[in-house]
This record gives sequence, structure tokens and C-alpha cells, in this order.
Amino acid sequence: METAARTVPAAVIVGIDGPSGTGKSSTSKAVAAKLGLRYLDTGAQYRAITWWMLNNGIDVNDAEAVADAAGKPEIISGTDPSAPTITVDGADAAAPIRTQAVTAAVSAVSAVPEVRTRLTELQRAIAAEAPHGIVVEGRDVGTTVLPDADLKIFLTASAEARAARRSGELKGKEATDLAATQAALIKRDAADSGRKTSPLAKAADAVEVDTTELTLDQVIECVVTLVEEKRAAA
Repeated sequence: METAARTVPAAVIVGIDGPSGTGKSSTSKAVAAKLGLRYLDTGAQYRAITWWMLNNGIDVNDAEAVADAAGKPEIISGTDPSAPTITVDGADAAAPIRTQAVTAAVSAVSAVPEVRTRLTELQRAIAAEAPHGIVVEGRDVGTTVLPDADLKIFLTASAEARAARRSGELKGKEATDLAATQAALIKRDAADSGRKTSPLAKAADAVEVDTTELTLDQVIECVVTLVEEKRAAA
């Protein structure tokens, strides 16, 4: 008796963009894990290079100095969605890149074209090497990094909802009040949306998902369905 050959799902590249606090990271990791895909947080790479700049005495507000140093740090991202890692020159950077000092400086560093060129090349190489596909999250994935991605999703949420989520992530000395968090988010949104090189923007062919009134599980379910539909159509 013959048995039907097992169908291997088509490899799929998914780009998930959006501002901070929309649930990009939690959604992207969960979707990748559920569907057997790799996972890449491009924002972590920008944080990593910013952390390196701060640690090495580079004035992050001096675009020329940042540009000159952009190629120096070795940044390696582990793409297992259940345990993503990031190292800078061999040192585990997962925790230190999430400090307020890095958060305050990352937009300035990210706006430097040489930084974006260097990391965009790295991100494309990682995506190309993913055997069964990958979920890549960031702010310019669908527009710049992977404009030919199989599926592009843009997550949004109200400023109030995003501030509440972000405040809930901060602990101890990093904790802050909602008003301050919301003000910081709005300031960073303006900086990232207004930069000349690869601004934060929704790709013309991206599916927009407003997460304001949705639970994380609902957002994950929505995105998984979109990916499965895209795979089925491949």
C-alpha cells in the first residue's frame, strides 16, 4: 500500500514592521516557533551597534564618527525563535542592549546611512540562509531590507496602548511612568519616521494589523493565519 508523500511547507520570508509597543517581538517569535521558521530581530542589531558605540566612547550624535566606526563591531544573531541570541565581539549583549541609555541613543545611531547599509546587508544574508524561511521584524523590513518578502505585515496600536505595554516591560531602575514612556515613544516614532535613510513606514503591499484591542494570542493567531494562507498559495 502506497502512502502519500509528506508535503513540506514552502519556505516563506515574512517581514513584520511597526513602531515600539505594538507586539512585534512577541508576535514574531511566537509565529516563527509555531511555523518552524527562523527569527531575526533587526532592532536588536541596531541596539547592539549602539551599545558598542557607547562602550567605545563614540559620540552617538556625531554622525561622521558613527559612520567611521560602523564596520568595526562583529554582530552575530542567533535565529532560534525559542532562544534568540545576539553577541557583539563575542560578548553576550542580550541584556545590556535593552537599557534606557541604549534606547535613548539608538535612533541617532540608526539614522546614519553607513550603519543602515552595514546592518541591512547582514540582515539580508541571514534571511537568505534560513532553510525553511524566516520571520524578520523591524521598522524598515518590508520597505528596505526585504522588499520582496513573501508576506509583509505592519503592526500598529494607539500610543496609549503602546506606552502601557512598554512600561510593563520595564523593571527596577528602568521603570518609568506612563506619561514619560508615551512621550519617549512618540519622540522615537518621529525620529524614526522622519529620518532620510530607510524611515519607519508601512510598505504599500503590507497587511496592517491594529493590535490596540487585541490580546497577544489573537495577534499571533491572525499572523499565523496570514502566513499559512501565503504558504498554501505558493
